Amino acid sequence: MKARIKWTKTGVLRFIGHLDVQRYFHKAIMRAGLPVTFTKGMSPHQMMSFAAPLGLGMTSEGEYVDVNFDWSYPGREMLDRLNAVMNEGISVTQFRQVDDKEKNCMSVTRAADYLVSFAKGSYYTEAFTKRTEPFYFQETIPILKKTKRSEKEVDISPMILSISGREESIFMKLMTGSTENLKPQLVMEAFCHYLGYDYNPFGFRYHRLETYLEKDGQLLPLGDVGREVPEMIPPQT
Repeated sequence: MKARIKWTKTGVLRFIGHLDVQRYFHKAIMRAGLPVTFTKGMSPHQMMSFAAPLGLGMTSEGEYVDVNFDWSYPGREMLDRLNAVMNEGISVTQFRQVDDKEKNCMSVTRAADYLVSFAKGSYYTEAFTKRTEPFYFQETIPILKKTKRSEKEVDISPMILSISGREESIFMKLMTGSTENLKPQLVMEAFCHYLGYDYNPFGFRYHRLETYLEKDGQLLPLGDVGREVPEMIPPQT
């Protein structure tokens, strides 16, 4: 059985990197006594696939991981068993079965919602929340994108699906995934330049609200393709 698990990452655990989160889940599943499936061969490992990695320092309530199990307790019990061994800052909010034919969540991720707030003592002004629309409707939004090996100027406007002000925060829906991936930090850097501010990377707090896949031309939360596990699924004999 393949399960899609939705989880949150908050508090001080926002400073834990993606590789450490992977190792954390490997150990948590073993501590919970869940019948996780292992690969075959000389070096077996748990069959697990995470959706788009969350940047260091960011919090989230919309993270996903696909895990294969040999069999399953009812979904509510699987969820409770996981939460019983989780540290403060990570909690499982959804456990759903997905068809084996469904691609893993990493390969189908297409977009994500983010909420950007202003750090305590930062230079918040109403210009940020009131000028999101003219910023969004620019013909192009060029920004210097840096990688480990090079840097180049890219137009990020096609990757911003929406952006709007919400009281003293900014909501944005961005393309996210293995094909097109736009970080909210890059959008805020471009927004600061547009408003004539120097970009302060420590002036904002980033929170992921939801992660989406695309199906039949629509964006759906990754968990929507799954179904509840009301009863125990016995091991195959």
